[in-house]
Amino acid sequence: MAMTPYPHFTTFPSLSSPLLFSKPNHSPFSQPPYLSTPQFNRYTFLSVSSRQNQKPFAVNFNSQIVNAESSSTSNTREPMLPPYNVLITGSTKGIGYALAKEFLQTGDNVIICSRSAERVESAVKSLREEFGEQHVWGTKCDVREGQDVKDLVGFAQRNLKYIDIWINNAGSNAYSYKPLAETSDDDLIEVVTTNTLGLMICCREAIKMMLNQPRGGHIFNIDGAGSDGRPTPRFAAYGATKRSVVHLTKSLQAELQMQDVKNVVVHNLSPGMVTTDLLMSGATTKQAKFFINVLAEPAEVVAKYLVPNIRSVPANGSMKPTYIRFLTGIKAYSQIFSRFAFGARRNKYLLED
Repeated sequence: MAMTPYPHFTTFPSLSSPLLFSKPNHSPFSQPPYLSTPQFNRYTFLSVSSRQNQKPFAVNFNSQIVNAESSSTSNTREPMLPPYNVLITGSTKGIGYALAKEFLQTGDNVIICSRSAERVESAVKSLREEFGEQHVWGTKCDVREGQDVKDLVGFAQRNLKYIDIWINNAGSNAYSYKPLAETSDDDLIEVVTTNTLGLMICCREAIKMMLNQPRGGHIFNIDGAGSDGRPTPRFAAYGATKRSVVHLTKSLQAELQMQDVKNVVVHNLSPGMVTTDLLMSGATTKQAKFFINVLAEPAEVVAKYLVPNIRSVPANGSMKPTYIRFLTGIKAYSQIFSRFAFGARRNKYLLED
């Protein structure tokens, strides 16, 4: 499950810039976030003729980063027609479960998984009661175990033949909010192996599977607090693992470009602050309650926004990496301003006084 907890500040932040509260989308003339390292730029892997024909990026501040070059054969292909086959890890509760429901609402086919067989059974039963037995399947999978993820791929191929959209949502903070010096070995191992090792294993197996699919596919890695490099006191290990999500995504994008792979793309997905158990378990301070009330949204609301944007990627035939965000900088800034100006969202989820 993804978690994007409240921001932490030693003093109350200035409202001079939305950068304090979330990652803003980049301007049309700035580096895309997935190619912003010094080693690579957006033209590194293009031929001279392709570079000369590049058009600038266009930005939708309420959605994903998109490329204005919609007609380029190097960046687009024939659109994938729905319904889509979707696999979501960590999807028996929270944002993963909400995403599964929203995909099913559109008529897609969905595979869910969790390390708990009991939760998988319960979630599949509930979803089948609502959407029918021929659209949803579930299996136990611990993303920390390579064989489990290989078995997940086999399960997907047996039931759906191929996967169009793979969402890496499984994550953990060990339900622990404390200084690193007070964190146990077990909690550190739980966080790092789930969020970093598990993500690497899932990306590896998803890429291998999609390389053998004529349709290719799209992989979406969910970020979280710390992914933008800002500090995450009291859950430092979690923040460090989420910072690695963005780096891993950029590295995989570069690898696929170097190999001239055009039908498999790795993206980032940012749900913002979601009112899940992981988030609420850290709501122990006045500051935490303030930001949860002002910025957080229920998983169902977030999923209703994200799913159409995710589906638009294969539907448009785009083969350019994207970073789809629910909580943009402008949105965060406006909600905080409304709180101070009009008292909006006070005590929305938690009593602050």
